[in-house]
Amino acid sequence: MYKQLTSEQRKCPRKEIARIVGTSQSTLSRELRRNSTRSGKYIWFKAHDKAMERRKRSTRNAALAPELVWRIKQLIIEEQWSPRQISGVLKKEGVRVSHQSIYNMIHADASGELARHTRHKLKYRRRPKRRPFPIADRTSIHSRPEQADGKHFGDFEMDLIVDGHNHAILTIVERSTNMLFMTKLAHGKKAEPLVKEVRRLLLPYKKYIKTITTDNGPEFAPHKLITKYLGAVVYFADPYASWQKGAIENTNKLIRQYIPKHTNFDEVTDKKIASIQKKINSRPRKKLKFETPKAEFFKRIA
Repeated sequence: MYKQLTSEQRKCPRKEIARIVGTSQSTLSRELRRNSTRSGKYIWFKAHDKAMERRKRSTRNAALAPELVWRIKQLIIEEQWSPRQISGVLKKEGVRVSHQSIYNMIHADASGELARHTRHKLKYRRRPKRRPFPIADRTSIHSRPEQADGKHFGDFEMDLIVDGHNHAILTIVERSTNMLFMTKLAHGKKAEPLVKEVRRLLLPYKKYIKTITTDNGPEFAPHKLITKYLGAVVYFADPYASWQKGAIENTNKLIRQYIPKHTNFDEVTDKKIASIQKKINSRPRKKLKFETPKAEFFKRIA
């Protein structure tokens, strides 16, 4: 059976230790190997300190308390928080649980319930590239001010999520806080009704809006109207360069956790849309030091 030496035993010379303690040579060798200094010297009080520190770490990494396991599972199942988000928030509360430990918990769940509520990698089919829609008076993303780097408040991105029946959901994100605004479009991808929804969602924050970035879909052709309503220039990403509006692309992937591909949006109620928006805006984010988008957004407009 594996043994550790006591404080008093560590004071004895090496030969005396084996004789007095009656320990095996393997135990003695392990003690010397693990608790000697970097130069190879064995100093009893330093060895004792190292052993005690290691014991503290092993205690801290022991099996998680049942109440903590229950809370972690609830955050995954009820709120769809990622392991890293859970780990970050618990750390702020003084509870240390690595995100890898939470992943291990998910993998060990034989029922698969935890995995079903965790964001999966989405696999997209490669589609043939089409000729970009010509948008009059289009302002390129390359003309966007350098300050619009996603670190300063007031830069927005917008996009559409569509289904196979030409229904659409408008999504808008403030880049520095990841605050999401979304609504189902009663008229699908029709441009003028879409512009009115953009105005409705963002008008309360008009004085804070610096830029809006989107893609080259024909639904955004009346961008001059958006500028007229909100006083901000709409910038267009390069065709087939989704990384140029990464905030909204990543947010749309989060939304797909609740509205999977092939869903008919007729089956998604406005109440469901509001619930999804609330959940995503209430998720702690690593980039926000595990604060939530909602809290950080409203701090800046208070």
